[in-house]
Amino acid sequence: MQRRLVMTNEGAGHPFRRTLPPPPCVPAAVSGDNDVRLFLLSFAAFFVTFSTLFF
Repeated sequence: MQRRLVMTNEGAGHPFRRTLPPPPCVPAAVSGDNDVRLFLLSFAAFFVTFSTLFF
Protein backbone atom coordinates (compact mmCIF):
# COMPACT_ATOMS: atom_id res chain seq x y z
CA MET A 1 0.00 0.00 0.00
CA GLN A 2 1.42 3.34 -1.01
CA ARG A 3 0.65 6.56 0.77
CA ARG A 4 0.51 9.90 -0.98
CA LEU A 5 3.30 12.24 0.03
CA VAL A 6 0.95 15.15 0.57
CA MET A 7 -2.42 14.60 2.17
CA THR A 8 -5.30 16.91 1.40
CA ASN A 9 -5.60 17.84 5.06
CA GLU A 10 -2.76 16.86 7.42
CA GLY A 11 -4.83 17.73 10.49
CA ALA A 12 -7.51 15.20 9.58
CA GLY A 13 -5.84 12.15 11.07
CA HIS A 14 -8.72 11.10 13.31
CA PRO A 15 -11.82 9.55 11.68
CA PHE A 16 -14.11 12.20 13.18
CA ARG A 17 -11.92 15.01 11.88
CA ARG A 18 -11.95 13.46 8.42
CA THR A 19 -15.71 13.93 8.30
CA LEU A 20 -15.45 17.68 8.98
CA PRO A 21 -15.11 20.13 6.10
CA PRO A 22 -11.70 21.78 5.72
CA PRO A 23 -11.28 25.13 7.50
CA PRO A 24 -11.97 28.23 5.40
CA CYS A 25 -8.98 30.01 3.92
CA VAL A 26 -8.55 33.44 5.46
CA PRO A 27 -6.40 35.85 3.47
CA ALA A 28 -3.54 37.33 5.43
CA ALA A 29 -4.06 40.94 6.41
CA VAL A 30 -1.58 43.24 4.74
CA SER A 31 -0.26 45.75 7.21
CA GLY A 32 2.73 47.96 6.60
CA ASP A 33 3.17 49.14 10.19
CA ASN A 34 4.12 45.83 11.81
CA ASP A 35 7.67 47.02 12.51
CA VAL A 36 6.42 50.23 14.14
CA ARG A 37 3.94 48.33 16.31
CA LEU A 38 6.60 45.84 17.38
CA PHE A 39 9.01 48.65 18.24
CA LEU A 40 6.41 50.55 20.27
CA LEU A 41 5.31 47.41 22.08
CA SER A 42 8.92 46.50 22.92
CA PHE A 43 9.65 50.05 24.05
CA ALA A 44 6.58 50.12 26.29
CA ALA A 45 7.43 46.74 27.82
CA PHE A 46 11.01 47.85 28.43
CA PHE A 47 9.85 51.12 29.99
CA VAL A 48 7.30 49.45 32.28
CA THR A 49 9.76 46.78 33.37
CA PHE A 50 12.56 49.16 34.29
CA SER A 51 10.28 51.81 35.79
CA THR A 52 8.84 49.22 38.17
CA LEU A 53 12.33 47.95 38.94
CA PHE A 54 13.79 51.37 39.84
CA PHE A 55 10.78 53.21 41.31
